[in-house]
Amino acid sequence: MASSMNRPTSIKLPPLSSVATTQGGHMKPRGRSGSIVKMEEVGDHSTEETLDQSAYVNINASWVNAKGAWLIHIVLILFGKIVIDTIPKMTQQISWTLVNLCYLSLSYLMFHWVTGMPFDSELHGGAYDDLTLWEQIDDGAQYTPAKKWLLSVPIMLFLASTHYTNYNPWLFAVNLTALILLAIIPKLPQLHRQRVRFMAEGSGLPTPTTPISPSFSMSNSTVTSRPGSRPVSTIKPKSDLSQITDAHFQ
Repeated sequence: MASSMNRPTSIKLPPLSSVATTQGGHMKPRGRSGSIVKMEEVGDHSTEETLDQSAYVNINASWVNAKGAWLIHIVLILFGKIVIDTIPKMTQQISWTLVNLCYLSLSYLMFHWVTGMPFDSELHGGAYDDLTLWEQIDDGAQYTPAKKWLLSVPIMLFLASTHYTNYNPWLFAVNLTALILLAIIPKLPQLHRQRVRFMAEGSGLPTPTTPISPSFSMSNSTVTSRPGSRPVSTIKPKSDLSQITDAHFQ
């Protein structure tokens, strides 16, 4: 009983300044793994980029405002319809669906997938290298007559295909899904110069850790449970918590 009453009640721990701290006592963020999907903007909208784009006429995108550029879409659609109808045993429902899907796929590939310029890209200093044809049209301005026409054509073709397929629910679902994914969403102003990256590295913000001040130390902290306790001999503190032994508590 006497030994238990005389058990030391003061504990002196080593400093914790070397645990989870960084130089200068600042918080060190923990790196975050890459996200599955990442949205990022291309182009820097700098004055240099603007000057490079306006140095010469962008013949890669200026043709959409030329004479006959709007009519060529109707001609290509009718030509594709005639070619598909020559396939043996082709029905009108399948024919209009194929015409709609082919036009949407080719227009998406041309206006929203391929980036840069196929010729004379050095004249603009590479300012259009990361931009699609849709983003190059009218210098990126929204709701211009050319862009309104390019948005109206797939919608009118969808309405025509829906009518000539006798409003078949399955074909209607296929045509509507293709219209939304390939023609409407890529043309939204909210997605201008935006790119969707899958399995991107280093996406997202770093996750911070709880900072520990380097001045925080328990080397001089003493815990006493009752007054008048006899002094306790302590061992010189170490910089590592693993150096604590049973001798600290005896």
